Amino acid sequence: MAADSNHSYRLVTALFLRLLGFIYLIAFASIGVQIEGLVGSQGILPFSQELLYLQGQMGMERYFLVPNLFWLNASDGALTAAAMAGCGVSVLIILNRWSRLCLIAAFILYLSLYTAGQLFLNFQWDGLLLEAGFLAIFLTPGSRIVILLFRWLLFRLRFMSGLSKLTMQDPGWSGLTALNSYFEVQPLPTPLAWYAHQLPDWLLKTATAATLVIEILVPLMMFLPRRWRFVAAWITIIWQLLIMLTSNHNWFNILTIVLCLFLFDDKAIQSILPQRLRTWLDRQPVPAVSGGRAEARRIMVVILATFILLASSAQFWELATMQHATGAIGTLVEYAEAYRVVNKYHVFPTMRSERIELQLSGSQDGREWKNYQFRYKPGDPGGRPAIVLPHQPRLDWEMWFVTQHPKYMHFFHSFLQALLNNSQAVSTLLRRNPFPDRPPRYIRVEAYKYRFSTPEERQKTGQWWQREALGPFTPLPWLERE
Repeated sequence: MAADSNHSYRLVTALFLRLLGFIYLIAFASIGVQIEGLVGSQGILPFSQELLYLQGQMGMERYFLVPNLFWLNASDGALTAAAMAGCGVSVLIILNRWSRLCLIAAFILYLSLYTAGQLFLNFQWDGLLLEAGFLAIFLTPGSRIVILLFRWLLFRLRFMSGLSKLTMQDPGWSGLTALNSYFEVQPLPTPLAWYAHQLPDWLLKTATAATLVIEILVPLMMFLPRRWRFVAAWITIIWQLLIMLTSNHNWFNILTIVLCLFLFDDKAIQSILPQRLRTWLDRQPVPAVSGGRAEARRIMVVILATFILLASSAQFWELATMQHATGAIGTLVEYAEAYRVVNKYHVFPTMRSERIELQLSGSQDGREWKNYQFRYKPGDPGGRPAIVLPHQPRLDWEMWFVTQHPKYMHFFHSFLQALLNNSQAVSTLLRRNPFPDRPPRYIRVEAYKYRFSTPEERQKTGQWWQREALGPFTPLPWLERE
C-alpha cells in the first residue's frame, strides 16, 4: 500500500456506495416481483416447507448454517415485505441517509432472500453482491485494508473464473472453440449474440484466447503500481461491456464494473466524472469513525481481513485440487460460504456444445394440447432473443439447467405439479398460461435442439432460431394430475 499512501479514496468510496445502492435496488426489485411464484406458499419450492424440513433435520445449528429472517415468519407477505424493505434501504443508500445502518440491513435482507430462494438465487452474482455488500459495511475512505480487500475480491472473481476453465480441462477452452458455441448456448442471449455467432472462426478463437488472458493474466496487474491497475481496470470494464451486449447476465457485469472503481483513486476518476456528479459527491458526507471507536474498528478490520484471506486461500486450494478443505479450515470455509461473505467464482468453466430447450404442453383429454409460453427463454423459432438486463427472470434461467444435471429434476417436477394445480403465483412467471380458468389434466414435456439460424436461413424465413424435435423429454415425458 505504500504506493497508494499519497492518494485519496474519498470520491471513490462515495461513488461506489451510491452505485452499490443502485445495484441492491435492482436486485431487490427483480426478486420481489418473482418471489411468491418461486418460493411462496403456492410457489414452485415453498420455503415454509423447506424450513419445516430443516427444523426436523437440524438442531440449533440450523439458525447459524441456514441464516435468514424467515425463521420468524415465512409467509408470502413476509417474503414480499423483505424485498420491498430491501428496495427502501437501497434508496436510502443511494441518497446517503443512515448509510452504515442501511448497508447492514440490505445485507441481512438479501442474505435472507438468498437463503429463501434456494436454487433460484444460488448464482454467483448473488454471492458476489452479498460479499461486496458485506465489505461495504466496513468501508471508509481511509480504510486502505478494506480497499485492498475489494481489490482482492475483484481479483478472485476474475482469476478464479480463468483458473476454473483450466482445471476443468474443458475441450472448448483448451481448444479455443468455446466462443464458437457460447453465444448460441448461453441461458439468455441478446439479439447481438446472433450476430456475434456469425463471426469467422478465427476471430472467435482469438476472442476465446483473449478471454483466458483477461481472466488469468490481467487480474495479476490489479496489485501492481497505479498505472498498471488502471490498464487492468479499463481492460476489465471494456470486456464486461462487450459481454453485456451479447448476454443477459442481469446486474452481474454492472457490479463487476463498479468493483473496478477500487483500481482507481480520486485523482484518476475526477477527470472522467461529470462536473455535476462530482460536485454532488463532494457534498456527500462519507462514513467515518474516530477516537476509541476508530481503534476498535481497526482491530475488527484486521480480524476481517485475516478471516477473508484464510477462507479465500482455502477456496483457491479447493479449486486447484478439486478437493474439499477439512478440519478447522474446512469449518471456516463452510461458515464463510453459508453467509456468502467469501465465495468461489467460476463463470462458464465448461461449455455446452448444443442447446436443448423443453416445450411444455397441457391437455384436458390427452388429445388436444396447448403450449405454455415462457417470458424470455427461446421458444418460438421466429421470436427475437430478449433484452432483459438488468432483470433476472429466475425461472427462465433455471430451465436452462434442467437438461444438464439430475439435481434440477426436483425443481422441475415441482414446477410441473404447480402447473397441474394451476397455481396463480407460478402462472405470473410465464408469458402465457393456456389454462387460466381450469387446470390441465395432463402435462407433457418435449425436447428440441435449438441453433441460431444462418444468415441465409434467417433471410429466407425471418427466424432467429432453427430447431429439431428430439421427442419426449425422457426423465419426465408425461405427468398427470392426481
